[in-house]
Amino acid sequence: MKIAFYGSSLLSSYWNGAATYYRGILKALAAHGYEITFYEPDAFDRQQHRDIDPPEWARSVVYPASEEGLRAVLAEAGQADIVVKANGVGVYDRELLEGVLAQSRPHALRLYWDVDAAATLDEMRADASHPVLRALPDLDMVLTYGGGPPVVEAYEGFGAARCIPVYNALDPDTHHPVPRDERFAADLGLLANRLPDREARIEEFFLRPAGQLPGSRFLLGGNGWHDKSMPSNVDPIGHVGTGAHNAFNCTPRAVLNVARDSMAEIGFSPATRVFEAAGAAACLITDAWEGIELFLKPDEEVLVARDGQDLADHLQGLTEEQARRIGEAARERVLREHTYTLRGEQVHRIFQQHRERAREVA
Repeated sequence: MKIAFYGSSLLSSYWNGAATYYRGILKALAAHGYEITFYEPDAFDRQQHRDIDPPEWARSVVYPASEEGLRAVLAEAGQADIVVKANGVGVYDRELLEGVLAQSRPHALRLYWDVDAAATLDEMRADASHPVLRALPDLDMVLTYGGGPPVVEAYEGFGAARCIPVYNALDPDTHHPVPRDERFAADLGLLANRLPDREARIEEFFLRPAGQLPGSRFLLGGNGWHDKSMPSNVDPIGHVGTGAHNAFNCTPRAVLNVARDSMAEIGFSPATRVFEAAGAAACLITDAWEGIELFLKPDEEVLVARDGQDLADHLQGLTEEQARRIGEAARERVLREHTYTLRGEQVHRIFQQHRERAREVA
């Protein structure tokens, strides 16, 4: 079966935190025999910051971020058995969604894959003409990369035929333990682009503890922090490509995950960083959000901080031996329960079930 996937970028993680999620899911689906084409616009300098070459398990199409480029790639939607529009492409999002619905074959499976469902739902509540809300009657299903029961109930309440979370996970071929890299030596490391709906939480969970612990080194990777005022013991190092993520996770005593506002509020939304860090056997500290125990066990496989003071307390009391033990336990858990191989099997079953129901209706 052929999949046409319209997303932000498969080739670059630059201002694109969903890249490793797309790679993990689609690589796993390719192992089930799907022929995948990923369409991404040449936008936001992503093609100048590629992390990977076009993979063997997917055809990569990079199109000009123009109306002509848009028309060219939408014309190919009619060749696919499964057509996917992901959110957050960044250019022509409305036109892409309307176009894939118009251009896809009548019996193709048409779905919306939401990698920021809580934010999308907030937008839909505020705007009765939101393009996703208007498209729901013509979509066969919505898949999300998080959100749990609250997101499922909200999407189906808006009229989605089905809404199914497909959570982030680990590709152990990509994220795994590596030797230390002294470039990333620190007491606490954080990978996070500067975004308006996460900045206040990073101030609380990262910058405030840094100010309380002047003798500790805090390492901040990600775009957009160059003009942010921060304590002198915080080292902002800019974009860190996915090829260096293992070393970034393996070297500091602990690494931090900070959820975006909407994801923290709704819960059940582990970021890709959670599984990448666990796969590298890093000691992960995460801000508190509902549902964490479904993925990692607090105090044994992850440390949970309710606020900046909690984080500072964790860091002050954390020995190298405790950090190693927590990281190893987390890696064992995600290898057992949270790999992209398992997520690919889940999505493959979803697609098969849809085909079976469609045959019954026919």
